Formats: sequence, C-alpha cells, structure tokens
Amino acid sequence: MQKSASASSLGPGGLDLSDMFFKPIQNTSPPSPTKRHTKISVIGAGNVGMAIAQTILTQDLADEIALVDAQPEKLRGEMLDLQHAAAFLPRTKIIASTDYTVTVGSDLCIVSAGARQIAGESRLNLLQRNVALFRGIIPPLAKYSPGTILMIVSNPVDVLTYVAWKLSGFPSNRVVGSGTNLDSSRFRFLIADHLDVNTQDVQASIIGEHGDSSVALWSSISVGGVPVLSFLEKKQIPYEKETLEGIHKAVVDSAYEVISLKGYTSWAIGYSAANLARSILRDQRKIHPVSVLAKGFYGIGDGDVFLSLPAQLGRGGVLGVTNVHLTDEEAQRLRKSAQTILKVQSQLGL
Repeated sequence: MQKSASASSLGPGGLDLSDMFFKPIQNTSPPSPTKRHTKISVIGAGNVGMAIAQTILTQDLADEIALVDAQPEKLRGEMLDLQHAAAFLPRTKIIASTDYTVTVGSDLCIVSAGARQIAGESRLNLLQRNVALFRGIIPPLAKYSPGTILMIVSNPVDVLTYVAWKLSGFPSNRVVGSGTNLDSSRFRFLIADHLDVNTQDVQASIIGEHGDSSVALWSSISVGGVPVLSFLEKKQIPYEKETLEGIHKAVVDSAYEVISLKGYTSWAIGYSAANLARSILRDQRKIHPVSVLAKGFYGIGDGDVFLSLPAQLGRGGVLGVTNVHLTDEEAQRLRKSAQTILKVQSQLGL
C-alpha cells in the first residue's frame, strides 16, 4: 500500500505532462548535498498514532511520513484522509503499509501500537502481550532504519522502552520513551490554573514512572523565573503540603479521567510526541522529562531501568541528563519509582 499515484498523465493515450508542464532552467547544478530529507515513521494507526501523525503534519516536521498498522483497510483510510488535506498542509509525502519495508531510511520511528486491556486481565498479562507485539515491531524497524531513533509512546511506556532497547540492540541514547513529558504538561497547566498565570510561564517537571509512582519536583517549580516554594517561605506565606499532593494526584488521575469521559486520550499525547520529535530532529537541545536509561543517575544503581529524567534531546537522541537538585525526599521517591518498574521488568524474562 503506497501513496496514491499523482497523475502526471492524462487521457487514454497517457499524455505525459511531467516533462511538458514546466520549461527546464538552463545550466543548472544538482541540489546541495547538505539538503536533508526527513522521514518519520509512525507505528500504530489508532487514535494516538493518528493524533501524532496529524500533529507532525500540521507542524511541518517531516518531508515524509510512513504509517504502519496491522489493519490494512483502516490504514488505507487514514492515509487517504490525510492525503486529501494536502491543499491545507505543508508538502509532505504520506505513505502507508502493513509491511515494515515502508519505514526504510527513517530518521525517527514513533511506536504507539499496543494491545488493549481485556476486562479482568492483569496488568502483567497485558504487558506480556505487548512484549510479544514488540517482538514483531522493533526488529524490523532496526533492520530497515539502523540509524534511526526509536521513540516509544505505547504503555506502560517505561517498561516497553526498556523492551525496545533490548530488542533493537541500539545504544541507549537512540531509544527514548515519551515518559512524563505529557504528565509535566498537565502539571504545568494545573499550577498555572491554580495561580492564574500563563502555562508557558510555569517551569515544573514530573519525573520517574509514567504512572502512580511518579515524582513531582516541587522544589524546582518556578513561575516567570521565580522559585515558588522558596518565594513563599521567604515571604512567610503558609502553604499546605496536602494542596501540593492534591495537584500531583490530579496529574496522575488526568489520563484516567479523559479515558472515562471520551474513551481514550489522543490530542495531548499527539502534541507531546510532536514536541519531542521537533527537539530531536531539529537538534533543539531542549530539556524534556522523558524515559531514558536511568542507571547511574540520582543514586539509581540497581539494574537497567528506563524512567523519566530531565534529559537534553537533539539530533543524536538523548544527549545527556540534567543535574537537577533533588531534595532527599524527592530522590528517595525517585529510587522507589525505579524499584517499582524493575519489579515488573523482572517478570518479563528478557
């Protein structure tokens, strides 16, 4: 299944217009060898995958997007639907296939495919089904795009990022999970809403597991460059820890609330993934809380575990982990989060 053919010939005789429509320029030189063709592959054409693809398209992040899914009819329908919007979008080639050869030469592969939980199914059983799914996804991506960067969005994202790293054989800097990038956006929104300020003026991060054991970095929150907690203490303005914990709990519960209301989450994770793609492909060197190989950072020393840390992203993938000051309580919670993920990983047999 490829991109719909652009008709360069008309009529029963097949009059070829491609060489007739434009008069060639004389004495031309070949295109600059430094010109780059950027290709992104999105694996999984469900609600999340299509929100990611649509956001990437509208933000003009790629010259080519390849979609892969196991359902050929739905996949072709999604491809055609996006192609039909070509007049309203930047020029991007859109192709789709159930065959992973369509991903060849990708700069970035975003994996959103995942099994859905069956009623009464344990989380571990769901995870094992997703691991089996990844065995059919990750090796072909690594085969056809050996220099690509893998971005994992499928949940549970931290464990599946570890699985993708193991199955791909890639160095750890080229495997990253979307992690708590979206959690941190929700966190910033709730703080901004609480203080009645613009969300973009709030700097705040959630790290650790993308899940119940995540860690809110209250000590590093700032608004307009002003550290919030130290400002309150300096001004002797009282605040209750319960209020802070309530905001963190609202972050953790946000996805569950959206799912209960509309059945799934899509737009926010679409913007989050596109945000990460921009930082990587355009070598922005921005800092994002994303799932990375955490061993050796912040006192995490047991086992190979992926969880979200404030990391600098660029064309080489994960360029480094920021040395953010953590309070003793925050560091302890982060290590506990790592142990939670490691306990799950130990049951996978990888």
